[in-house]
Amino acid sequence: MYSRDTWRYERGILIRQPPLRVSIFVDGANMYYAQKRLGWFIDFRKVLHFFGPAQNNVISEAYYYTGADSATLARDIRFHEYLMYSGYIVRTKNIKQVIDDATGEIVEKANLDVELVIDMFNTVNLFDMCVLMSGDGDFERALELLRCKGKRVAVVAHPDMTARELRNVVGRNYFDLREMAPHIARTDRMPEYDEVSITREYVPEETQ
Repeated sequence: MYSRDTWRYERGILIRQPPLRVSIFVDGANMYYAQKRLGWFIDFRKVLHFFGPAQNNVISEAYYYTGADSATLARDIRFHEYLMYSGYIVRTKNIKQVIDDATGEIVEKANLDVELVIDMFNTVNLFDMCVLMSGDGDFERALELLRCKGKRVAVVAHPDMTARELRNVVGRNYFDLREMAPHIARTDRMPEYDEVSITREYVPEETQ
């Protein structure tokens, strides 16, 4: 049977290292706005490859969290199917309109932070490394607790949208999205910014 175990030297002795089990948790809203800043779309299949086989690791679980907008339901369903067939578990929550206390404006929200953290800890025995695709500082404590449990943690985000607390938790395991374009970017189409729903993403041609 084919083994992806790797080897390392330690004090002159060759030691076999099994591949890490990696789980990926994607904050869809955060990544949507990150892509608008980047000017390119993330290919989420390539994300699985980058953190899995490309690093000699195996993907244990992959989750994508996003709001559900009835006005864009048909398009959203196609994108969600693309994610599911790529290997992601998709979690959705209906978007609600709330009044911003500071501005008095009506804003749309679909906060899935709680669901994301619950999935992290419900599956904690299934992974050695947790990759969080979000710059939201609300996840600081969750990542700290994972480290206390002996898990490796990493963050993938746009630096302009990353809380200092997250960078402090992961240290060198911070992946700047701007530097990841050669590995995870789609090259067949650029983003369009006239979309109003935070759930709207590019649906690859093969899923349309």
